[in-house]
Amino acid sequence: MKLICTQASQVLGARLAGRLGVETIDVKYSRFPDGESSLVRDETDDETVIVAAVTGAEALVELLLLIDACDESTNTLVLPYMAYARQDRRFRPGEPLSARAIARAVSTGVDRVITVNLHDPSVLGHFQVPAENISIAPQVGAWVANGHEDGPLVLSPDDGAARFAAEVAAVGGFDHDYLDKTRLSGEQVEIRPKSLPAEGREVVIVDDIISTGGTLATAARMLLDQGAIAVHAACVHGVFAGGALLHLAAAGVERVVCSDTIERANSCITAADRLADTLR
Repeated sequence: MKLICTQASQVLGARLAGRLGVETIDVKYSRFPDGESSLVRDETDDETVIVAAVTGAEALVELLLLIDACDESTNTLVLPYMAYARQDRRFRPGEPLSARAIARAVSTGVDRVITVNLHDPSVLGHFQVPAENISIAPQVGAWVANGHEDGPLVLSPDDGAARFAAEVAAVGGFDHDYLDKTRLSGEQVEIRPKSLPAEGREVVIVDDIISTGGTLATAARMLLDQGAIAVHAACVHGVFAGGALLHLAAAGVERVVCSDTIERANSCITAADRLADTLR
């Protein structure tokens, strides 16, 4: 077995290769004069692990080229982050099922797919090869436990992510709850924990993905107004679009961390250990 990765997953790829004790395959990336991507790989093995976060159109094209370049081996695709995965239903006639389109595209040329904390695991059904979704909630929980020994309150932003928060909190035996939104008027809403008060407590809001961070920023302000000592945020996929980190800092969130499924400066959590266990 050897491991190869796209430019978007170099850190995770190197960590995963180290956990597995396998060689990495060098890839030389370049562009043609018209701007199109080009790559050349070194020698593969009979079995190849391809690690590639799909964060947008350019990363998708790079992955498709890399899969095609590895056509002489049995390929397992590790998809740490899958763009368009949340577009899994049609809201208007004529819209594409974007999650299905991406899943079909990356299924060609691979024999197995492993994803990490898909927003909706039902997306697995769109792949045309065996696919499984793993969760790194325990790794997020380990980060919470290591940095917050005084028993923080772990919150999910809504009841849909309550199970994720419960898995995170279970690592340290922390209290957990989810945020409940109550509309007070046409223009006013109140966000507070459903059952457990935040007053006098350190709070860690956890979720599978932070995109714009708008709801989380609003929640942080209200939690601080309700007497929370401090508010932190941790997620698996740090998209951080539209200045999200600045918005969260302005709202009083002391620290925001994510994993290396999307490689950021604040990727303090790794998916490598959980992925290595699955690949073994």
